Amino acid sequence: MGAQSPGWSLDRRNPHFIQAFQPLWGWLYEHYFHVETEGWEQIPPGQVMIVGSHNGGLAAPDMFMMLYDWFQRFGTERLVYGLMHPKVWVAFPPVADLAERAGAIAAHPKMALAALDRDASILVYPGGAQDVFRPFHQRDQIQLGDRKGFVKIALQRHLPIVPAVSWGAHDTLLVLADIYPLMAQLHGRGMPWLLGIDPEVFPIYLGLPWGLAIGPLPNIPWPQPITTRVGAPIYFDRYGAEAARDRAYVDACYERVYHHMQQDLNRLIAQQQDPRSTA
Repeated sequence: MGAQSPGWSLDRRNPHFIQAFQPLWGWLYEHYFHVETEGWEQIPPGQVMIVGSHNGGLAAPDMFMMLYDWFQRFGTERLVYGLMHPKVWVAFPPVADLAERAGAIAAHPKMALAALDRDASILVYPGGAQDVFRPFHQRDQIQLGDRKGFVKIALQRHLPIVPAVSWGAHDTLLVLADIYPLMAQLHGRGMPWLLGIDPEVFPIYLGLPWGLAIGPLPNIPWPQPITTRVGAPIYFDRYGAEAARDRAYVDACYERVYHHMQQDLNRLIAQQQDPRSTA
């Protein structure tokens, strides 16, 4: 793709746009989602890779609240780019355009490395659509989709991985089920996908504005409290190109990140159920 194709340019990020949206995000943060957050003091100086798990459909309110927290603490001067699925630019251009101005780029190793070359940090949600539309009964399970490219990039560039989890955004819509396997079968018999795109998930959910929605449609999140947690940075024993090519080592690093995030989410859930709990 050309350097200026949507999602494939770092130059569309607009600090003035970000600052202009901060009051709206701040109102949502304080009065709509009543966000509580912790752990931001653990982010080390310099470049980091934030690896998150998000909820709430395409609206992904916990992701945007995380970005609001970042800008409140570090301003727009400390560069951060968020990796977003390239299909969003095709399926929902207006949404993608706004996200791009806030620093979204296509989720591709080439773009992640280009952002790092600019001394930026990157925000990655490896679970993608399967994570953001995971069924309600899986809300307490970290979903990284068995995607390990982020680990390889962290190893290549000697980056600490900062885990970021949230609780509550799954209540901003109610995902009843993901019927992707059934829809894939039907597609094999000639059923067209949404806008000709294989969406990777096909949820059935209750949410605004549709009531009952079938398919990965955009949604307006219900106002529900959201709690976020930034975990301690994860440093690995080995870094460099050789470490990134070692499949067994990459697998072990991936499992370490996964278990770290699951433990952080478990603690967050325990705190919500009993504020006195620190387990």
